[in-house]
Amino acid sequence: MMKTLFLQPPSFDGFDGGAGSRYQAKREIKSFWYPTWLAQPAAMVEGSRLIDAPPARMGMEPILEDVRNRDLVIMHTSTPSFASDVRVAQMLKDANPKVKIGMVGAKVAVQPEESLLNAPPVDFVARNEFDFTIKEMAEGREWKDVDGISWRDADGKIVHNRDRAMIEDMDSLPFVTEVYKRDLKIEDYFIGYLMHPYISIYTGRGCKSRCTFCLWPQTVGGHHYRTRSPEHVAAEIRLAKQYFPQVKEFFFDDDTFTDDLPRAEAIAKELGKLGVTWSCNAKANVPRKTLEVLKANGLRLLLVGYESGNQQILHNIKKGMRVETAREFTKNCHELGIKIHGTFILGLPGETKETIQETIRFATEINPHTLQVSLAAPYPGTFLHQQATENGWLDEKNAELIDDNGVQIAPLHYPHLSHTEIFQSVEEFYRKFYFRAPKIASILNEMVRSPQMMKRRLREGVEFFQFLRERRAA
Repeated sequence: MMKTLFLQPPSFDGFDGGAGSRYQAKREIKSFWYPTWLAQPAAMVEGSRLIDAPPARMGMEPILEDVRNRDLVIMHTSTPSFASDVRVAQMLKDANPKVKIGMVGAKVAVQPEESLLNAPPVDFVARNEFDFTIKEMAEGREWKDVDGISWRDADGKIVHNRDRAMIEDMDSLPFVTEVYKRDLKIEDYFIGYLMHPYISIYTGRGCKSRCTFCLWPQTVGGHHYRTRSPEHVAAEIRLAKQYFPQVKEFFFDDDTFTDDLPRAEAIAKELGKLGVTWSCNAKANVPRKTLEVLKANGLRLLLVGYESGNQQILHNIKKGMRVETAREFTKNCHELGIKIHGTFILGLPGETKETIQETIRFATEINPHTLQVSLAAPYPGTFLHQQATENGWLDEKNAELIDDNGVQIAPLHYPHLSHTEIFQSVEEFYRKFYFRAPKIASILNEMVRSPQMMKRRLREGVEFFQFLRERRAA
């Protein structure tokens, strides 16, 4: 087995580029998702090490020291961080000219040839789902015999091997918790709406929804929801409880955990036996009876992608959701005591000044506990990127989707709606949602009841206002 380093490289200060991140960028409040997509193959390669540099606040010096004794480095990359990641790869090659460097992630999955042409120090990229691909590379197999890679041969020619079959038996994958225990400090990972410390894992991959903007199902995971058995999930949570007794919440990062309702209920009942608090991604159409089962077995919060309050925009992005269904779902969650972190996107196809205001009104009416407002980001490999390119909504200068500091920009523009108007609407959205007397009273009440929450919300407030200042200066 080759001595292998799995690396989420240093990037912009506070940049969350991990493969659990829906949007690779700096956040309004400093947040870090677990590098689960790297941890999974790392669990399959004996003697490997995972370095997740951004949350660990690690610079290049210790990484370069480590790489001098490595045979293979696997780097996760993304469209926003790609240029920075290539510079890191060159530094690794300079430190150890013999080391082989491979890249994984959605960016190289959909643009393998372009990525290799623009990354001279990178020897190969792994396309699509790459767990067993990387395992075989680390085993030292002949590169021509490894499915799912694009690589440079001895003459520098780029060769594309055949695609790798998707994993169907998800229970065949080892627990990522073992790698978390070995290589990560879980206190480094923080998400504003989750209890701290938290742990996130996947119980399945893929999403049957066809949202045109969503990155992972269109590039790596696919649209068939491939799942682990409830018993397998429960066994990992049992192990994680043993390894990390300080954990206050478990988060299931499947694109849509509630795609399979009977399975979601079965997992919930297993978690209920373990007495854990947990949260997950959900679509705003979960029936009340299922919500009751989940709540009774430890569910605390649902992360819900509402995206827009305008029905036509939801049709445009193939969300497969009715606004009224989302209203009813949210009402049920409020009545059952299930908190919601709602996510919204501004600048999607069909957006106007009027639909932005409609979405802001919708958000304040349904009143999720917390929310996140993102800018429509056309990642390569998504239908939204294809649309934007064909219709002239995306300028080449905005193709990296972030500014020079790693903060998300408004890359799309329309004849009737400019970059600037879309960008500025994010701050307006936050202000109109949070600067309401009932919401302020709710936050203050939460802080008064918990000294820990008091400290946390004050820190988040400082970060949030600093973020707004930086956006205005951009």
